[in-house]
Amino acid sequence: MKIRLALFLISVLSVIPIVPSVAAGPERFALVIGNAKYPDAEAPLKEPINDARAVADELKRDGFNVEVGENLTGDAMRRAFDKLYGRIKPGSVVLLFFSGFGVQSGRQSYMIPVDAQIWTEPDVRRDGFSLETVLGEINSRGAGVKIALIDASRRNPFERRFRSFSAGLAPVIAPNGTLVMYSAALSSVVSDNGGDRSLFVRELLKEIRVPDLMAEETLNRTRVGVTRASRSEQVPWISSSLAEDFSFIPGTGAKPAAPGPVAGLPPATPPAPPQAAPQVTPPPLPRVEPPPRVETPALPPPPKPAEVTLAPPEKPAEAPTAVALADDPTIKGLTQKLAANPDDAGALYRRGQVYASKGAYSLAIKDFDHSLRLNPKDVEAYNNRCWARTVIGDLQAALKDCNEALRLRPNFVDALDSRGLVNLKSGQTKNAIADFDAALKINPRLTSSLYGRGLAKQRNGSISEGELDISNAKAMDPNIVKEFASYGVR
Repeated sequence: MKIRLALFLISVLSVIPIVPSVAAGPERFALVIGNAKYPDAEAPLKEPINDARAVADELKRDGFNVEVGENLTGDAMRRAFDKLYGRIKPGSVVLLFFSGFGVQSGRQSYMIPVDAQIWTEPDVRRDGFSLETVLGEINSRGAGVKIALIDASRRNPFERRFRSFSAGLAPVIAPNGTLVMYSAALSSVVSDNGGDRSLFVRELLKEIRVPDLMAEETLNRTRVGVTRASRSEQVPWISSSLAEDFSFIPGTGAKPAAPGPVAGLPPATPPAPPQAAPQVTPPPLPRVEPPPRVETPALPPPPKPAEVTLAPPEKPAEAPTAVALADDPTIKGLTQKLAANPDDAGALYRRGQVYASKGAYSLAIKDFDHSLRLNPKDVEAYNNRCWARTVIGDLQAALKDCNEALRLRPNFVDALDSRGLVNLKSGQTKNAIADFDAALKINPRLTSSLYGRGLAKQRNGSISEGELDISNAKAMDPNIVKEFASYGVR
C-alpha cells in the first residue's frame, strides 16, 4: 500500500507544473501607499488606489511581506513608516511604493498625506514626508537593498497658493544601496490618463513579472516602455547606487531579450563584470535635468498672432456660489473658524485661495478685500487678488494690486508672473514679455511664465520663439493650455 501510494504521488507530481518561487535570500518588506482622496483637489485621483493594490499583489507573489495603506492621513502615514522601520532586519530588502501627490520644496521631494494643510512652502515640510528622510531611516535600520518607486509627478492643488517651488519632484540624495524611480522626469508633471491604472504602473508590472532581470534592468525596461507608450511625453527618472544584485523574480538564469533603443533616450551604461544586468547610470546630482523636448508627434503649427483670443469676462451665473461650496471640507472648516473670529486675516486669506482655486473668483476677492483691510501689507493677498481680478477681467484694478505687491516685495516672482498675465490680457505684449522674463530669471522652471511668454511673443510677431516657449512649457506641464484657458486666455 505504501509503495503504491508513493508511485501514485510520483506520477501525479510528474504532471503538475512547477511554479517557480522566489529563491531563499534576505527577507523582503514593502510599504505600498495609494492616496487618492485629497479634500483640496477637485475630485479624487482615479489611479492611485488601483495602482497600489496591483503593485501590492505583485510584490506578495514575489515574496515581499507587504503592508498596504489607502488614503492615509499624516498620522496614519507616520504610523505606517514607523511599523516598516520596526520590521527591518540587517541585510533585508525594503521597497516603498507611493502614488498620490508629491511636492518639491528645498530641493527635496515630499509625499503628501490626504489631510495635509498646505498654504505656504514651510507647510510642505511640516505635513509632508521627505523621501530622503524616509530612505535615510530605512538605511539606518540596516536594510541592504532599498527601492523607492514614486508615482507622484502630478499637478497638485496646492501650487496656486505658493509658486516659488518647481513642479514635479527633485533629485534624491539617497544612501548607498538605493534604487529610486520617479514616474516622470525631474521637475515635470504628467496628467492622469483618465483610466483606472497609470501608464507607469502598467509598464512596471509588465517588467517585474519577467524572471531573471536584475532590479536596475527591470526599471530601465520600464522607463523604455513608458517612454515609447507616451511617445516621449513621459520619461521616468532613475537613480541607482545598488552595490549588490537583486531580482524581483529569480529564474532559471536564461537572460530575456532587452528592449530595443528608443529615439532620444541614452542607452543604459553597460554592466561591469560580474554583474549580469546593465547598470542605470544615475544623472548627476543635485542638478535638475532639463525637461524632455517633445519631438514626435510633431507639434501643430503655432497660431498666428491674431488667433490668440481672450475669453469674455466673468460670467457670474457659471461661478460656484457660497452655498454650493459650503460643504467643501476645507471651506467649511475655515468658515467655522471665521464664525468664531471674523477678523482672522489668515483664515480669510486661506478661504479666498480655496474659493479662487474652485473658480469662485468674486467670493475670493471679497475675502482678500477683508484680509487686506485687516493687514494692509499682506503681499501674498495683493498678489492673489491681482490674479483673481485678472481672471474675471478687472484688469485695471488687478494691475494696481500687482504693482503694490511688487512695491512691498521687489522681484516677487509670483507677482511678476501675475502681472505678466495682466499685461497679456490687456494686449501689452512687450510689458508681458518683460514681466515673464523677470520671473523666469528668478525661477527658470515657472511653467506659467514660460507659456505666457510664448503667447506674448507670438502675439508680438515672434512666432518661432513663442512656439519654442510654448512647446517647452507643454513638455513640463501638459495641463498648461487648459490652465490658461481657465484664466480667459486661449
